[in-house]
Amino acid sequence: MATGDETSVWRRFVFGDEELPDPDYPLDHVPGGERKGLVSISAVLLGYVFFAGTIWAGAEVGAAMGFGSMLTAMGVGYAILGVYVAALCGIAAKAGLTTVLLARYSFGRWGAKFADLILGGTQVGWFGVTIPMVAIPTATFFGLDTPTFTAALILLWGIFHLATAYFGYEGMETLSLVAVPILVVVGVLSIFIAVQDVGGLSGLFAASGAGEMGFAAAVTIVVGTFISGGTQAPNWARFASSTRVGFWAGLVAFLVGNGFLFISGAVGGSVYDVTPAGDLYAVLAAQGLAAVGLIALILNIWTTNDNAAYAFGVAGSEAFEFDRKRPFILVGGSIGIILALVGADSLLIPWLSTLGQYVPPLGGVLIADFLLCWRMRVPRMDDVDFANVRWTGVIAYTIGAVVAVFTAGQVVPGLAAPQVIPGPVGAALNGMVAAFVAHLVLYYLLETTGVVDGHEVSTDAEHL
Repeated sequence: MATGDETSVWRRFVFGDEELPDPDYPLDHVPGGERKGLVSISAVLLGYVFFAGTIWAGAEVGAAMGFGSMLTAMGVGYAILGVYVAALCGIAAKAGLTTVLLARYSFGRWGAKFADLILGGTQVGWFGVTIPMVAIPTATFFGLDTPTFTAALILLWGIFHLATAYFGYEGMETLSLVAVPILVVVGVLSIFIAVQDVGGLSGLFAASGAGEMGFAAAVTIVVGTFISGGTQAPNWARFASSTRVGFWAGLVAFLVGNGFLFISGAVGGSVYDVTPAGDLYAVLAAQGLAAVGLIALILNIWTTNDNAAYAFGVAGSEAFEFDRKRPFILVGGSIGIILALVGADSLLIPWLSTLGQYVPPLGGVLIADFLLCWRMRVPRMDDVDFANVRWTGVIAYTIGAVVAVFTAGQVVPGLAAPQVIPGPVGAALNGMVAAFVAHLVLYYLLETTGVVDGHEVSTDAEHL
């Protein structure tokens, strides 16, 4: 039977110091004294976007189009993605709120619970499908790729990924400030070696590609690499010292950072015959730098997966209106590790496809609501009597999700739907734009005219 002291230790481990507020403010605006500068926010967001899937996408597009055409498609795609995420980051910095707390303004107190499910619940799955991406190569590197050793590594890496999220923004910031410069140096080194191996830039640009992909399809892949993940970016951008810092940090990470990874994948994929095409670890191993490749892969996955753990932590706090994120990080992470152990990594591509359909419409509603309905005059939560359901936001999201479904031709992978809406830049962007427009129309037709109720804001409310 546990003694009082043992109970106290476990309680402190799970909840932290209960006499102090959670240092990450999962249910409140981040105070001015806790805000961060451009370097800190950019480092955390860059760590988040440095993900192997973007490298693979670059290799796929580069092989299909050729390097020169790929650069054009990449520029257009990441300009779209960068502005989308930067807008969300600027909004979050202004309000000092996580994505799910912003959703309370746009969807209502109970309507926001769906955002908790889709943003938090899906990240539990993401956490599970991503751990094997580092555990399996680690086992292979040491020549011990047995089921038992791989399972042990999944457990080990899962705990490590949880650890930085457990310590909140400070833990992720510390890791990112170390990892991001290393990943940039390794990426530049790998690109330089690859360019030399292919005979210089002329050899790189000489490749015409297989001609299997049109410009619109390429832009779709570029935008789809991180548009769902970008909707989570407010979780960290809310710590920005100003709207300007939040906006530019988001733009740097999702335009420049993603672009760098995409180019790295395209270069590696065009020069080396590795599987997956362009894979950072496999390319560096082909260049005789296997150990460096493993270190880069470890940091690459770690700085993304700790953000996933943090995302389901703050989503759980909002869902249960409990001002501690750690219990939800620990529970969600445990579920994610179990998913990894039972082979969830095979679901990575279907999972990305599902996220790309159902998350971006939520971002579209948030951007429309805060920029053009609230007009960035955000009242403090304490001064708002939130409606249980804000129907304009809920209906607009539903419209966006339906548009995404009929653009993609699937409800989820394996469950088809009629593909009746053209998608020159993909289901993710179509759904986001449809939700954005629908929310504006519904707000001015229904809410401002009193047909449906919105929130009640105190007449003496403090606006941020």
